[in-house]
Amino acid sequence: MSTALLAMAGVVILGMLLRMPIGFSMLMSGVAYLWVKGQDLGLVAEQVGNGLYNSYVLLAVPMFVFAANLMNAGTVSERIFDFCRVLVGRMRGGLAQVDILVSVIFSGMSGSAIADAAGPGLVTIRQMLAKPEYTRGFAGAVVVASATLGPIIPPSIPMVIYALVSGASVGALFLGGLLPGLCMTLLMMAVVHFIATQRNMPREDPVPRAMWPHIIARGALPLSMPIVLLGGIYSGAFTPTEAAAVAALHALVLSAWVFKALSWRSFWAVVLESARASAVITIILAGSFMLNYAFTAEGVPQAMALWVDSLHLSRLQFLLMVNVLFLVLGCFLDVSVLLLVFVPMLLPAAKLLGVDLVHFGVLVVLNMMIGLIHPPFGMLLFVTKALTGIPIGEMVREGWLFLVMLLALLLCITMFPDMVLWLPHTMGYATS
Repeated sequence: MSTALLAMAGVVILGMLLRMPIGFSMLMSGVAYLWVKGQDLGLVAEQVGNGLYNSYVLLAVPMFVFAANLMNAGTVSERIFDFCRVLVGRMRGGLAQVDILVSVIFSGMSGSAIADAAGPGLVTIRQMLAKPEYTRGFAGAVVVASATLGPIIPPSIPMVIYALVSGASVGALFLGGLLPGLCMTLLMMAVVHFIATQRNMPREDPVPRAMWPHIIARGALPLSMPIVLLGGIYSGAFTPTEAAAVAALHALVLSAWVFKALSWRSFWAVVLESARASAVITIILAGSFMLNYAFTAEGVPQAMALWVDSLHLSRLQFLLMVNVLFLVLGCFLDVSVLLLVFVPMLLPAAKLLGVDLVHFGVLVVLNMMIGLIHPPFGMLLFVTKALTGIPIGEMVREGWLFLVMLLALLLCITMFPDMVLWLPHTMGYATS
């Protein structure tokens, strides 16, 4: 490793130890790399500017963030919750089953795990904690686990960013995540049913049939968003990037004019929160462009590919190694860092072994979702604790079965790529 790379790594580690925002740490590490190399520091602005300006697909990220915040500010979460309660509320552990189904629907609108936990998840936790049969840890564990559906079922913000770094088709990635996402849903519902049966949880009171038409009518418009988005993308009416803008407009019209649940004050709060969240992502992206410039200049991806080739690994062995790597790194690093820094380093090796980039992308995103729900980093654990006050330890103790289920599904997807690739190939997408 060169002196410049060592300096870059040292600045990143120092920034993390000092609790500096990761985006700033990455940018400062890029400056340190250029300074040690004796290169013009103006390259920082050039790399960041060119990277952001040439990344049209990134426009989808702030739009999906804005759409999710609009839906959380309006009454969309409550309407979807009531609708799902009609469908699965009478099952054992009914409110937990409702939360999983709500996450499926909401994931078709926001593409964000954190938005799912902060919006519909919060509604469900409040309902569960009002009943003695649901412990705090169980309520939090269900919400945390189901929130991982957000970036797997299309649309998906992490898949949009993966498409940026890999060149894979966004549409193919969205389709590739659909079947694994539905498998996750069924497995989570099975886990909840098992736990509810073991604990003899009573069934929820039925929703009076006379109220069904009203509840279904209230939920019909929010349910139209996934249909509009995915129908528009796969009919060719608009691109996945344009679909994000359509999602934001759809959410704005519903929240402000149809449901009349958005005042000017709350709208301004949504704009500010969306701007903050988008700015955080953009700074991390900017830092990643500098790190990737340094890695490319030093030949790190090519060296990684040659090292993997020297191990004479099969595709399956390589993917298993990637799983282990990301599961370990996911204990300590943020999703965005893994996606923007480590994935580009592994892509040349994946291409060398003939790994399909769509399959690789869905596999990587699922790895990162598992990282969101296990300690010590576990961003979804921290978000849920901040919103509800439920101790992380209680959620971890109650959620281990969900974690085992996700690991089993990850292994299945690793061994059987057609679980990801069948739908994109059926819809005519050429993956590679």
